[in-house]
Amino acid sequence: MENYREYVGNLHTHTVYSDGNARHAQIAAAAEAAGLNFIITTDHNVWVEGLERYYGRVLLLTGEEVHNIRRQPQANHLLVYGAERELAPYAFGSSQTLIAQVRECGGFCFIAHPVEKSSPVGSDTAAIPWSDWPVEGITGLEIWNYMSEFKGLLWSYLPALVYAFLPDWGIQGPYKATLRLWDELLRQGMRLAALGGADAHATLYHLGPLQRVLFPYEYLFRCVNTHVLTEGPLTGEVTRDRALLYAALKAGRTWAGYDLPHSTRGFRFVARSGAARVTVGEELKRLGAVTLSVTLPAPGEIRLLRDGKLIQRVKERELSYTSAEAGVYRVEVYRRFHGRRVGWIFSSPIYIR
Repeated sequence: MENYREYVGNLHTHTVYSDGNARHAQIAAAAEAAGLNFIITTDHNVWVEGLERYYGRVLLLTGEEVHNIRRQPQANHLLVYGAERELAPYAFGSSQTLIAQVRECGGFCFIAHPVEKSSPVGSDTAAIPWSDWPVEGITGLEIWNYMSEFKGLLWSYLPALVYAFLPDWGIQGPYKATLRLWDELLRQGMRLAALGGADAHATLYHLGPLQRVLFPYEYLFRCVNTHVLTEGPLTGEVTRDRALLYAALKAGRTWAGYDLPHSTRGFRFVARSGAARVTVGEELKRLGAVTLSVTLPAPGEIRLLRDGKLIQRVKERELSYTSAEAGVYRVEVYRRFHGRRVGWIFSSPIYIR
């Protein structure tokens, strides 16, 4: 664990190759301006080859958001990473067949926006949840999708206008239904990592005579991101660094962080028993009592959950809790932003056996 290094990136963004409004180099520049270490583009049903490289200090990788374009209403969008080939043709079968093909290609995948709310305002605002249950072989869930949550705020034209110009007054955190779904799947024995994504498009929206780009890439890359812990530093060598990042994501050494109110860099969630010590995404075999420790980069309300149930809550920068019970432990952190309590950090689980 002492060799782990923290990096922050965004794993859900679109370019001109699907329905985004910037090219890869422009998106990488926005990511660098926002302070990210890496960015993964996920165009709809197209894997763009030959553009993976460092652009300045940012490593840009290419994934894909795969879904059946013939399905109406739309549902079951899958974020695919590391497959290194086009997988859209497999979207016309079952979701399980697609997931199996991802794994056969050496890739891994997360369910995108598993719970969504529709909006009556504008076009292209229907809910696109995941409905094809049960499934096996996924790495995790995109528990917090910024633009998905924004869509859910647009219940009429007035809030649409307000939040178009003041979005951070409406964003609150992952849907409670998403967290309940995650906990239920974890209780069933699945191991599922947390991913936070922008779903960035930089789309030009119109509301009568008013028009505005919602939301610029750089702004979104300052908001909901995924933080990872890699087994060693990124060195600037693309193949090696890609492998480090993908290994961390597949292992679930992640948390979803809302970096706009305050950076979530420096968050740590660790479990110890005897001489053994693990962090997010990892398993710990009990050798007597287990001590779980949380450290924050700034004060917040720390909530420690076991098997989906709240077991400890403190308003501090640190939490320490001793337990003799096995279970799936995860952390949620909230803090004040614009006078409201908002979600800040949502960790992948630690599995205590």
